[in-house]
Amino acid sequence: MAESQQHYKAGRAGWQYQPLPAMEEAQFRQWQALLESRTGMTLSRERKSFLEANLTIRLRELGHSSYQAYYEAIHHGPRAVVEWATLVDRLTVQETRFFRDPDAFRLIGDFAVEYSQSRPEIRGLAAWSLGCATGEEAYSLAMVLQERLAKLPAAPYFSVTGSDISQPALNKASIGVYSARKLVALGEHYQGSYMEPDQQQGFYRVRDSLRQRLCFTRLNVMELDQAPMQGMAIILCQNLLIYFRHWRRRQIVNSLVAKLAPGGLLVLGQGELSHWQHPDMVPLKNKGVMAWIRQ
Repeated sequence: MAESQQHYKAGRAGWQYQPLPAMEEAQFRQWQALLESRTGMTLSRERKSFLEANLTIRLRELGHSSYQAYYEAIHHGPRAVVEWATLVDRLTVQETRFFRDPDAFRLIGDFAVEYSQSRPEIRGLAAWSLGCATGEEAYSLAMVLQERLAKLPAAPYFSVTGSDISQPALNKASIGVYSARKLVALGEHYQGSYMEPDQQQGFYRVRDSLRQRLCFTRLNVMELDQAPMQGMAIILCQNLLIYFRHWRRRQIVNSLVAKLAPGGLLVLGQGELSHWQHPDMVPLKNKGVMAWIRQ
C-alpha cells in the first residue's frame, strides 16, 4: 500500500508501516462539510484522494490511528484551534507567481495613474490582494504601483495589504524571500529595482524600500464583513473564487464592493464570476480582464 495511506506501529522488527482503512464515503462527506462550514471552500469528489493523502500524512505526524480520531481532535482536542489552522494550510492551494496575470497588472497601473490624477486631494492609495498566499501577487501589485505612481508630479503614498487564510503562507510573504526560479517572471528591470541577493545562496529578498509598503494579515473570506479594510482604491481577487460555490462567490464579491472607495477598482479572475451585477458597479470593457469601477 502507498505510504500516504499507512501509519507507524511498533512491532518485533521495529517501527513498521500499518495500513489505514480507506476513507469511507460518509467520512469524505463529513470532511467536505467541515471544510465548507469553516472556510466556505468546497472540495469536489475528484479531490478525495488529495484530502485522503494530506490527512494521512498528518495522522502519521500526530500518531492518530483513524480519520475519525483526527476529526474528533480537531473539534475537541486541547490544540484544536492550532491543529485546524495547520490542516487548512495543508489543504489550501498556494500556487502563485509574480505577475501571474500581466493584463490585469497593466490595467491596474493605468487605473492607479488616472485615479490619482483625478483626485489630487487624496494623499494615499490603498490596495488589497486577497488570497495572496506567499506574497508574490501582493509584491507584484506594489511594484506596479511604485513604477507608475513615482512618475507623477505629486506621487501619492500607496500601501498594499495582502490577506490569506494560511498563516504559514503569510509568514513567508512577510519575509519576502524567494528562490531565483521564482524571479524569472519578474524580468531584469523589476529584479534589479526591487530584489536583492539574500544571505541564503540562490535566494533573493524584496528590498526594504518596497517591503515597508506592505502588510500581511490572516483573513477568512467568510468573515469579510468584519474585516477592517475600508476605502480601498484597488481590490485584486484572482484565483480564489473558484474554490467556492457560485452563490457564495456572489456573496463574497458583494462584500468586497462595500470595501471599495467611490471610484475604486475591483479585479477578478477570468471566468470566476458570471452574470453578476451590482447597482454600484460599472463593468470595464476589457477583453482580457474582468474588472469593475465603483460609482
